[in-house]
Amino acid sequence: MNDQSVLTRSPFDTPETLVPGKQAWLSALHARASDRAAILNRPTPRDEEWRFTDLSPFAQTTFVPAPGTPSRQLVPADITGFTVEEAQTRLVFVDGIYAPALSVQQDDKSIVITDMQGARAQHAHTIEAHLGHHASIDSAYFAAQNTASIENAAVVIVARDSAITAPVHLLFIATQKDVRSFPRCLVVAEAGSSVTVIEDYVVMNQPGGQEEAHLATHFTNTVTEIVLADSARVDHIRLQREGTRGLHIGLCAVSLGRASHYNSVSIAMGARMSRLNLEVVHHGEGATCTLDGLALIGSRQLADTHTLVDHAKAHGNSVQLHKCIVADSAHAVFNGKVIVRTGAQKIDARQSNRNLLLSAKAHVDTKPQLEIFASDVKCTHGATVGQLDADEVFYLQSRGLSEAAARNLLTYAFGAEIIERIPIASVKRQLVQKVLEQTTGTR
Repeated sequence: MNDQSVLTRSPFDTPETLVPGKQAWLSALHARASDRAAILNRPTPRDEEWRFTDLSPFAQTTFVPAPGTPSRQLVPADITGFTVEEAQTRLVFVDGIYAPALSVQQDDKSIVITDMQGARAQHAHTIEAHLGHHASIDSAYFAAQNTASIENAAVVIVARDSAITAPVHLLFIATQKDVRSFPRCLVVAEAGSSVTVIEDYVVMNQPGGQEEAHLATHFTNTVTEIVLADSARVDHIRLQREGTRGLHIGLCAVSLGRASHYNSVSIAMGARMSRLNLEVVHHGEGATCTLDGLALIGSRQLADTHTLVDHAKAHGNSVQLHKCIVADSAHAVFNGKVIVRTGAQKIDARQSNRNLLLSAKAHVDTKPQLEIFASDVKCTHGATVGQLDADEVFYLQSRGLSEAAARNLLTYAFGAEIIERIPIASVKRQLVQKVLEQTTGTR
């Protein structure tokens, strides 16, 4: 990530008219990313950062861009099961293509929520200042591939000192077999503002029905950049519940200004193989972040989470709790790195990774890391891998539950700790039902 200062001028002060033919910066960004993508090789297990991530499914399918005309034109009734009732604004992208007919926007002068094409007319300066400046493409093959393919993006810009109470829902739907998509999100929270953003990846039933959707292979390569100015707050809920043969690679790069607060809850339930890199840089003093995560996987799924919290300035706080529930022959990975830079004194950083194995073939690789270059800090990390406690199972059985019911209840309670931290009731209910289905084996 590149260092960034607080926004020098508000995009809400005066309209920034887009002059036709003056988008050289976007062409230059495309060209630079294309060059990097051509130079870089797709990662393999021989690369240290990818040694636990099996990318062999990429060799089994040739993914193509989504056709300009979808095979099935979705209508609002089709996405009812994915909507968030508390959200007054929703942006929908189908196979990476903006779908205005499925989107819902409100007239609110304190926030801009639109696709990039719509935002560039009046907010070109803000988009140019941040798009592609926080998610590094220098050594990240998939991020370079995404950046080289930017045609549109979900853009959220919150005005200075504005408190947005209703959540913003960014919904990305995969609908077609063997199709690749490159979703892009940019969230800019100006000084003193606050907003809740739901970043949601789902799969839609194919024409052949639920079973076909369950089996369809698709590839989602997504990049999100979130910028918090001084004293801003962003609550970020990221849901990955794509098809069980889907491939999902995600990068979320977050830049924190002075005394800002970023709160993240990330849930991974879907995809045959998923990977999330969540990178948070404290560019301002007194910034705080809370990173909560849950991976709930079974069958032969792989869920890989890499986090980086970079305390570049003093008096910062970070708290991480990542949990994995792994059943059958599934494989979970957690790599959490905390860096405290020289001169970044008075840092309080805590990191915990807790993993629950539900079968003898389930597998977890965990690697917490601390790199500390300052003396006056408090930094802790820890990781546990285990099975359900036999005494707790026996206790519940003694109260009349069957062994299966006791195990299901304990498994649900393990994951519910993370879900309970989501501040949106309808999303919480959806996830609780999904966890109950997966822990009890019902559908």
